[in-house]
Amino acid sequence: MNTNLKVLVHGTGFAGQGHVDAFRAAGAEVVGIVGRTEQVVQAIAAQKSIPYAGTDWSQALDACSPNVVSIATPGGAHHESIKRAIAQGCHIFCDKPMTTDGVSAVELRNLADRKGVKTAYAASFRYTPSVRHAKRLVAEGAIGSPTEVECISHFNLERGIPFGWSHRAEDGGGRLNNNFTHILSIVTDVIGEEIVRVTGEVRNDLGRAPIVEGVHNFASRREHIPEDLSDPSLRWGESNVEWSYTVMAQIKSAWSQKPVSVLFKHGSLVPRFHDDHIVFYGTEGAIYLKGHYGSGELSHYTSESGWTALKLPDDLARTFPDVAGETEFCWHVLAREFVRDIQGEAVPPYLTFREGAQYQQIIDMIRAGGTSIEIPELVRGERG
Repeated sequence: MNTNLKVLVHGTGFAGQGHVDAFRAAGAEVVGIVGRTEQVVQAIAAQKSIPYAGTDWSQALDACSPNVVSIATPGGAHHESIKRAIAQGCHIFCDKPMTTDGVSAVELRNLADRKGVKTAYAASFRYTPSVRHAKRLVAEGAIGSPTEVECISHFNLERGIPFGWSHRAEDGGGRLNNNFTHILSIVTDVIGEEIVRVTGEVRNDLGRAPIVEGVHNFASRREHIPEDLSDPSLRWGESNVEWSYTVMAQIKSAWSQKPVSVLFKHGSLVPRFHDDHIVFYGTEGAIYLKGHYGSGELSHYTSESGWTALKLPDDLARTFPDVAGETEFCWHVLAREFVRDIQGEAVPPYLTFREGAQYQQIIDMIRAGGTSIEIPELVRGERG
C-alpha cells in the first residue's frame, strides 16, 4: 500500500475513531483529527497516536494537506466541511447521511464531479458477510427470478435516550437518514441499483427526550439515560424527526423482467415479537437473512428441501478483514476499497456521492408524504 496517502478525520466519537482504524488498516496514514471540543480531540489524538489535533476544520486542511478526508460527524455538520475539502482537491469518505436534505447533497455531488475527486458514501452494511453471500446466491440463480423483498425491524429503543443530533432533522437525525439508508443500500446491492419508484409514510412517535449534559459518544448514549424520567427538574428537547417509517419501492434487477417489489418497515420504539429480518423472494426460492441489517444467519428455501441454513463459503470468507464489531467491519471493507481505487487498482463498484445525493432526495420525498413517487432522472443521475 502507498503510505503517502494522508487522511484527515472530522469527528472524534464512535464513527471518527472507527474511521481512523479503518483507514490505517487500509494502509493509509492518518495525519490529523478534528473535533468540536479541544479537550476531547486532544485526548482522542493522544489515545490514537494521531499527530495533529484541532477544532478548526479549515486550519486542519491547511496544516495537514490531506489526500483524503473522512467525515464522521453527525449529518448536519457535513455540508460545509465537505465543500471546503472538495475545494482543496481532497477525496471524500463520508458516513451516512450525506447531508440533511437533497438540495445540499446534490450540490456536493456536482462539486465533487467538477473537481474530479473520488467520493465514498458509507451506507456500508451491504458489506456484511451474509449480505455478500446473498448477493452471490441471487446472481447464481438460487431463488430464480427475484419478485419481492421484505425488510422488517423493530428496535424497542428507550424513550429516555438523551436528546441529541439523532432527534433533529437539521442535524441529520431521523430513522430514514440513519437506518433506511443502510437497508436500501443492502437491497440495491443484492437486487440492483436502479430504484424506479418509491412511496412511503413516516411517524414521529417519540415527541421529546431528556436533555443531559456530557454525552459525547453516540455508542454510549444509553449510559446517560436519567434514572427518573418523571423528575420535574429535567429539561426536555422536542424531536422533529421520524422514529418509524413504512416505505415501498420498485427496483430493477438484471435477474427479473419486472421491477422487484420491496417493503421497508421499521419501528424504532416498538418491541419485536419475531426476529428482525431481510428476505429475498423469487420464483424458485427465497433467502432469509436474520437481523435488522441481515447480518445474521443466512437460510435458503427451495420447494424440495424447505429452509436450510447455509455456511459462508470459504473463498468468500477469505476476502474479509478480521475486525470485531459489525459497524467497524463494514467501514474497514469500504475504506479498503476506496484506498485501492484512489491508488489506481481495479475494485468493485461502491457507493459514491451519486447514491448519497439520490438517497437524500428520496428521503425528502418520503418525508413530504403523498402518493407514489416515480424517481426522476435528477435523482438517478449518472454513475461515474
